[in-house]
Amino acid sequence: MKRRSPAPEVMAISEHELTVMTADLDQMHHDVGMPAMKEALDEWVEETRSSRRGFLVGAGALAGGAVLAACSSKTSSSSTTTKAKPATTAKLTGDLAVAALAASLENLAVAMYGDAISAATAGKLGSVPAAVVTFAKTAKSQHYHHGQAWNAAIEAAGHKAVTETDPVVTPEITAAFAKVTDVTGVARLALNLENVAAQTYQAAVPAVTVTSAIKVAASIQPVELQHAAILNFVLGQYPVPNAFNPTSLARPVTDYTNG
Repeated sequence: MKRRSPAPEVMAISEHELTVMTADLDQMHHDVGMPAMKEALDEWVEETRSSRRGFLVGAGALAGGAVLAACSSKTSSSSTTTKAKPATTAKLTGDLAVAALAASLENLAVAMYGDAISAATAGKLGSVPAAVVTFAKTAKSQHYHHGQAWNAAIEAAGHKAVTETDPVVTPEITAAFAKVTDVTGVARLALNLENVAAQTYQAAVPAVTVTSAIKVAASIQPVELQHAAILNFVLGQYPVPNAFNPTSLARPVTDYTNG
């Protein structure tokens, strides 16, 4: 009687191991990461709103002075009141440009994990352990929270939320995803994107100037590194390949601001 060959392994760790890692990841996100991110974000938003209130008060005083001057003028031209409005279409610069880049990368991660989940449930990736889908849903949710945080800061400054994905990296991820046929391929693609995000945050920490913005970046980056570590486990690779996180894959703010 011919022996049946065992089914090929789709990942280097067991489903139980991945399930435990994902549960620990989610608990740390809710117990440590989210509170730290929210505290830093609240601080940043309040600083931004206070700064805008001061600007609007100053702009209102100048407008009021202009109206009084016009009223006292002897010319027959009619006067109009200038209303100060937030410049929602102004180009994002400085810390807000970094926030926009980060939001666009988080949006891309949400989209990529979403596509992976859809492909898995449609049977396009072969045999997919349930634990893999659970991890993808967990990572997608966390990236969504991170994107919301960056957009809250952007909107507090009077700008529209960033809903686009990184315009430079997106075509690369899309082309690579089109060639994915199994769990290993998805894990490699996700790992690459997580490394890009983590290294972009690494570069962003010294690039931003507001302390609260630094705290937001510093509260998010470890989560991206945790995602990467778990994906390395799935691929049978050392979970922390670098003693110090490099920045060679970090994306520049021009990805978004010039996109």
